[in-house]
Amino acid sequence: MEKLTVLYEDNQIVVVIKPQNVPTAEDASGDLDMLSMVKAYVKEKYNKPGEVFIGLVHRLDRPTGGIMVFARNSKSAKRLSQQFASHDVEKVYYAVTNGVVKVKSQTLVNYVKKDEKENIVKIVPMSESGAKKAELEYKVLQTTESESLLEVRILTGRSHQIRLQLSNIGFPLVGDVKYGKAKGMTQNLGLWAGKLSFIHPTTKEKLTFLACPTGKPWDEFNMEKYFQR
Repeated sequence: MEKLTVLYEDNQIVVVIKPQNVPTAEDASGDLDMLSMVKAYVKEKYNKPGEVFIGLVHRLDRPTGGIMVFARNSKSAKRLSQQFASHDVEKVYYAVTNGVVKVKSQTLVNYVKKDEKENIVKIVPMSESGAKKAELEYKVLQTTESESLLEVRILTGRSHQIRLQLSNIGFPLVGDVKYGKAKGMTQNLGLWAGKLSFIHPTTKEKLTFLACPTGKPWDEFNMEKYFQR
């Protein structure tokens, strides 16, 4: 089993790093998923008999890596789920785009709708039935001759939101097969959940976690080496 990277744990929560291309929960692929890994970790470490309860309170798309929090009991799961549902959780993503983004910071607002048949999300008119508002803010952190590293804050929680909205303004993510020009997963998707802040479900303390995909500080991060390996 892949070694689990644990950033923090107590008797209420476990905060971990989800590697890229690992499912959040069991899916049709049958591949090892994060929920199963966290259950196995807690069961082994604390020598718990029988089935271990781990609450799934949010998700990351399979190609996306980064910070996730899991609940260790139903009370904490309910309280954390409420924070995510009410957008009281601060989530910051780091996105590497194809192309040099000239506008250094911007808010993007679109209306989106899931195409179930094609399994993609599309931008649609606000008036279309089922359309949902998608809003994010970004700022440019680094650029090369052909790529940009953006810090992205999502203000709504729509599926594939970052990938779709950045592609819509002409800057699809590196390695994005669905919304970009990439052909097959020959490299990592240029998307990482690098900051997560929330209120601890029992102590009420605000917890903030930061993580770069290389484990080094973001100012030392080389986006070309990481996402194009």
